[in-house]
Amino acid sequence: MTDNRNTILAVILSGLVLIAWQYFYNVPAMEKQRAQQQAQAELQKANPQPTASATPGATPQAGSTSTPTAAPGANQPAQPVVAREAAIAASPRVKIDTPRLAGSISLKGGRIDDLALLQFRETVDPQSPPIILYSPSGTAEPYYAEFGWVPATGVTSKLPDAQTVWQQDGSGSLTPTTPVVLKWDNGEGLSFRRTISVDDHYLFSIKDDVSNVGNAPVTLYPFALISRHGTPQVSGYYILHEGLIGYLDGLQEYAYKKIDEAKSVSFKATNGWLGMTDKYWASALLPDTSAQLQAKFSSNLTGNVHTYQTDYLLDPVTVAIGGTATANARLFAGAKEAGVVGVFPFAGLGGYNKALGLNHFDLLIDWGWFYFITKPMFLGLDFFYRFFGNFGISILLVTVIVKLLFFPLANKSYASMAKMKSVQPQLQALKERYPDDKVKQQQEMMEIYKKEKINPVAGCLPVVIQIPVFFSLYKVLFVTIEMRHAPFFGWIKDLSSPDPTNLFTLFGLLHYDPTALPMFGHYLHLGIWPLIMGVTMWFQMKLNPTPPDPTQQVIFNWMPVIFTFMLAGFPAGLVIYWAWNNTLSVLQQSFIMRRNGVKVELFDNLKATFARKAT
Repeated sequence: MTDNRNTILAVILSGLVLIAWQYFYNVPAMEKQRAQQQAQAELQKANPQPTASATPGATPQAGSTSTPTAAPGANQPAQPVVAREAAIAASPRVKIDTPRLAGSISLKGGRIDDLALLQFRETVDPQSPPIILYSPSGTAEPYYAEFGWVPATGVTSKLPDAQTVWQQDGSGSLTPTTPVVLKWDNGEGLSFRRTISVDDHYLFSIKDDVSNVGNAPVTLYPFALISRHGTPQVSGYYILHEGLIGYLDGLQEYAYKKIDEAKSVSFKATNGWLGMTDKYWASALLPDTSAQLQAKFSSNLTGNVHTYQTDYLLDPVTVAIGGTATANARLFAGAKEAGVVGVFPFAGLGGYNKALGLNHFDLLIDWGWFYFITKPMFLGLDFFYRFFGNFGISILLVTVIVKLLFFPLANKSYASMAKMKSVQPQLQALKERYPDDKVKQQQEMMEIYKKEKINPVAGCLPVVIQIPVFFSLYKVLFVTIEMRHAPFFGWIKDLSSPDPTNLFTLFGLLHYDPTALPMFGHYLHLGIWPLIMGVTMWFQMKLNPTPPDPTQQVIFNWMPVIFTFMLAGFPAGLVIYWAWNNTLSVLQQSFIMRRNGVKVELFDNLKATFARKAT
C-alpha cells in the first residue's frame, strides 16, 4: 500500500537519524565528557594554577601615539591550588550584595573574582548550593574579570596590577544603590580611582579615573579582560556553543579546543562585545558602543594548564600634567536569562540589548542556525508561561497552536491518505491483472491517482512537519535557562532532563542503576512518560489498516517500541510534546477520515491485535 510505504519510509528515516545521532554522537559525547572531567580533576590536583594575565588586546597599528609594553599581572609566579574559601579569605575584600548576586571584590588587584548566582542552584533541591560563577586565582578553577591601564612604550610610571592592594574609600558593601570607590596612588604623581556599581541583575559598571600631578604627560591604554584558568567542563554537544564568544564585525565563536589550536585571534571592531559562555551562564565585556576596540581571544599554556582570555584595548589617552583621564567599562556576569539579555522584541522587555544599544547581545544565547524557528518557539512558550506559570502547560498549548497552523496542510495530507484507502481495491485488482508487469502496474496506478486527485507522498507530510518543530523545541529545552529545573506536574521536576522514573528499577522499588551496564546501559532508562509516548505512537500506527505485507507489519509493530527506547533519554518536555502531538494526530486523522467517508479502523485493529494474542 503506497500510503503505508510512504509513512513507513518517513518514520524509518526519522528513526535512523535519531538512532545515528544518539549512537554516534550523544553517547560518545557523554563518555568524552566523563573522561574529560576525570582528567581535569586529576590535572588540577597535580598542577598549580597560574596567576598571570596575558597582554590584553592587540598591538596598535603604526601611526598611533605609542604601543603598550607590559601586561597587568604578567610574569606572576604560580602558586599551589587552595580551597576557594581559603583563597577568598587570603586578601581584603569588598562584599557584593544584590538580590541575584553574592560575592566580593578583591582589593588585591581590584578584581571581580568571587561571584555566586543566588537564584540558581546546582540541583532541583532549593537548599542545594548556589551556582558559582567566579573564583579567585589559586583555586581549582580561577575565573575573574580585571580592568585598568596598560602603559604606552616609553612610559615607566608604576601602574596598578594584580599585586596592587587598593584602598576602599569609605566602607560598606556593593549593592544596587551603593557603589564602591577604590583608590591607589603610585607615589610618582599618578593617582587612580575606580568606581564600581552594579544593577539588580548582572551588570557591573566600572569607571576608572587617573589623575596626573607629576612633571610629565603620561599616555595609557584602557583595557578590560576576562580570564579563565583550566579547560572548563563542557556539555560536549554539537548543537551548543560553549567557549569564547563575541560580536566583533559579526558573531565570533571559538570553542576551547579551537582557540587552543589558534593560540590567539585579534579583531578590530566598533559596537562590539566579547566574553565566555557556558550552557546557562556567561561573562561578557560590554564596552561603550562607540569605542574602537582592539579585541583578542587567546589561549596560553602554562605547564599543563590552559589559560583562556578575552580582552580589549581602547584608543590611548594622554593624561596631561594636572589633568585627569577617564575610562568606562561594563561587565555582564550571570545567567543567560532571555528577558535580561534582551531576546524579546517587545517594548520594555528588550533587556541589556535594547537598553544599552548593544549589537546582537541576544546571540549570547545559542539559538543555532535555525534561530528563526527556535526563537519564535521560545517566545510562544514564554508567552503562555506568563499566564499559567508552568512550561509544561505551555508546551501542550504551543503544540495545539502548531497543529492549528499546519491544519490545512495536514488536512490535505490525511484527506489524500483517506482517498488512497478507498482505492485500495482498485490497486489490488491492478496487481492481479498485471502480476508480472511492474511497469504497467505503476502506469495504471498513476492514472488512478491522477483521476482521484491523490498525492502519493501525502503520508510523509505529517512526519516531515514534525521534524522542525521537534528540533526547535529540543533546542529551546536544551539551551534556555528558563527551562532548567522547570517543573511540570507529579514526578517531573525538570523539563530539561529525562524522566527520572525507570521501568527497569520497577520505578524505584529496586535499588540499582541499570544504566551503568556497558554498551546497552544507556538505553535501560525508561520512564513513565516515554512509555506513555510509546502507547500513543502505537495507537497512531493502529489507526491505519494492517498492512498485508509481513515485513510492513513487523515495522509497524516494532516502530513504537524502538522510538520509546530512543526518546527515553531525551528531555521530559520533549517526550511530553511527542506524546501529546501523537494524541492530537490520532484525533485529527480520525476526524478527517470520517469526513471523507473512510472507516476509522483504530478499535478494530486493536481488537484484532489482542484477539490474535489471545488465540
